[in-house]
Amino acid sequence: MGRMDDRTVIVTGAGRGIGRAIAERLAAEGATVAVTDVDGDSAAATAAAIGGRATGIEADVTDPESVRAMTARVLAAHGRIDVLVNNAGWDRVGPFVDSDPDDWDRIVRINLYGVLHTAHAVAPVMIEQGAGTVVNLASDAGRVGSSGEAVYSAAKGGVIAFTKTLAREVARHGINVNCVCPGPTDTALFASVVEGDDRLRDALVRSIPFRRLAQPADLAATVAFFASPDAGYLTGQTVSVSGGLTMV
Repeated sequence: MGRMDDRTVIVTGAGRGIGRAIAERLAAEGATVAVTDVDGDSAAATAAAIGGRATGIEADVTDPESVRAMTARVLAAHGRIDVLVNNAGWDRVGPFVDSDPDDWDRIVRINLYGVLHTAHAVAPVMIEQGAGTVVNLASDAGRVGSSGEAVYSAAKGGVIAFTKTLAREVARHGINVNCVCPGPTDTALFASVVEGDDRLRDALVRSIPFRRLAQPADLAATVAFFASPDAGYLTGQTVSVSGGLTMV
């Protein structure tokens, strides 16, 4: 018996990286996972690799209609939604004074509005059930700032604040809402940020007390805890998974 047996879970941005690791971990613990991603092919590939009851669904978190359709599909297939993991995210790194306002819009739409859209669609389902769990992926950038990630930091700070408020509003319905903040993580997205700059990568690693980047599995383990019944009395909390890079 796994601690996620009989739980239906939605994971956004689960086609690759941290999201894929989260989907794999929750499925391994017994959950039925809806693997969603704006890239439908990667969502399908992750679901196929997981096997069992996992399904891949193309969904764009910036589009409320797409999110509502995805939510309705999961509900029709399984009759309930027990866990929502908001993982989808995107960034373009560079000094704020040189940034393009069009990029601001994309960063905020994906990282902040994406969380609002999915929560707005799924929370009413959980309220009607009288139970549910939401786990939002933010970032340490939203807690302490991150040079070159001003708008991303702002959006992720918004996710942290939204987590606390939603937690207050839905607690009486038996729903808990928590936030996980990754530090630098060894993903394709991170590799694109450092773009082969070994000095930058090495400097980041040296700044982490554990002297290594997070692996996606490190984040998946923490998310799995918050998604499980073991975290049933925790709500409105934010935890950094950063190897000690930040201690707040």
